[in-house]
Parts: sequence; C-alpha cells; structure tokens
Amino acid sequence: HSRRDRAPGRAPVGVDVASDPAADAAADKRRPPRRRWRMTAAVLLALFVAPALACLGWRSWSEQPHWSDASHRSSGQSPPPGQVREAVVQVYGARTWGRRGTLAMHTWIVCKRTNAERYRRFEVIGWRLRSGSAVVEDWQAPPDGYWFSNPPHLLADLRGDGVDAVIDSIEAAVADYPYRREYRTWPGPNSNTFTAIIARRVPELRLELPPIAIGKDYLAHNALLGPAPSGTGYQLSLFGVVGVLAGWREGVEVNLLGLVVGIRPWPLAIKLPGIGVWPAKSIANE
Repeated sequence: HSRRDRAPGRAPVGVDVASDPAADAAADKRRPPRRRWRMTAAVLLALFVAPALACLGWRSWSEQPHWSDASHRSSGQSPPPGQVREAVVQVYGARTWGRRGTLAMHTWIVCKRTNAERYRRFEVIGWRLRSGSAVVEDWQAPPDGYWFSNPPHLLADLRGDGVDAVIDSIEAAVADYPYRREYRTWPGPNSNTFTAIIARRVPELRLELPPIAIGKDYLAHNALLGPAPSGTGYQLSLFGVVGVLAGWREGVEVNLLGLVVGIRPWPLAIKLPGIGVWPAKSIANE
C-alpha cells in the first residue's frame, strides 16, 4: 500500500482490524449519555406520571357531589359499641374530595375501650386550624364514615386483650403530636403525617399506609432518618419531598415529590401514584 492509501492514525484501506474493547469503552464514555437520560426520563414518566394522569382522567369523568352535599354516613365496618364489649382500635383511609382524590387520601384513627359505649376518633383536618388546632378529637362523624362520599378502607384492626394498653399509647402520642398548629396539604404536615407519626409511636398497629397517603413520609422534627410507619423498617426522607423506604410490611418505596412507587414482596403487589396498591390487600387475611 502506498502512503496515499493511508490516513493518519488509521489502518490501511481494505484491511480489517479487530475492534479494541478498551478503546470502544473509552469512546462511549466520551459520548454524551443522551440515551441513558432518555431511558431514565421514560422510566420516570412511566412509573410516576402516567399512572397519575390516567387516574386524573378517570376521576374527572366520575361524578362527585358538591362538598356540602357529600355523605359522611357509616360504612358498617366498625362493630357497634353496644354489641361488642372488647376494646377496638381501627385505622381508616379514604380518598379526598374532588380532583385531589386522584392522588391523595385522608386517614384517621378510631378507638373504643373495653365496655365503652362509644368510639373516639382522632384525625387532622386542615380547615379546623382556624379554631386553634388542626387535631380533631371526637367530632360527630361516624368512626367508619364515608369521607365526602368516598368509601373508607380499613387499614388496621386490633381487638381484644391488650388493646386498652394500645389505646393508652395512642392517646399519649396524640397529646404529643408536634404540629397541632401547622398544616400543609403538600408535602406535610397533614392528616397522613399525623397518622404516620402516631403509628411510629405505636408499633403495635403494624400500619402499612398506602402510597396515596401523601404526607406520610414527612418525618417529625425535620428528621432525615426514621422508622417506617409499620415499625418493621426504616426510611430516609427529605421533608417528605424525596426519599426511600424499606420495611418488611411496606416492601421498598421511592418517593419523588410526594408520588410513591414501590413493590411489596409479600403478598406481592406494586405501588403506583393514583392507583395505590395493586392488587389490594385485605387485612382480614393477615
């Protein structure tokens, strides 16, 4: 071959040269990682945004009554205190009113001591902050009532021996709740922040809060690390905006701007924004 057949730094024309893996890897590192960024963006959209948008479309077509006409009737899930003498602790959650219910739910705790004739209901309601405290106790709603016409889902159910002691712990935790005069819909503290803080103080509840309980990852006192609400793991959270959780009951969850994606190994389920947990778990089978 003549010199005209050669280019600086290249093999002679017509001569096959085996590729050099080390050189190829170095060349890949020099290229802009556009493909990786695109793949990452596609995964984030598929997991965090697409389910939320799908639920928003479904919710927009669903008929919702005006808040003043919405129902708070009993769902029949709490045993009547006149018929059941044993102590009872239950935790409920229901989607919020209007389009916010696409992504978020409201949670509360109800308690009945042994031989008591009525339940006590503990929750945080934002508009009650006008009266001096967002923490509401014993208002006239049924313990298992619909939340502005949205059906409640039973998240925890404790009965019988030892439950009176659990109620003592719940009442003490409610009294110590640090955000009585503070409320923010996002990222917290809100009603789900309240329920999660009580659950961390009372691990006997073994409470797994759904991914649509936005605000549950807002840790008390601006902590970055804390126990999971179920008490079976730990979570790292930056003011409830971003974080990760790993627990025996919850599985693994990733929080991005309050939207939670996760997987629970047993019973196997996925967790998606708007959708919640699929397939849904019945606590009656635990």
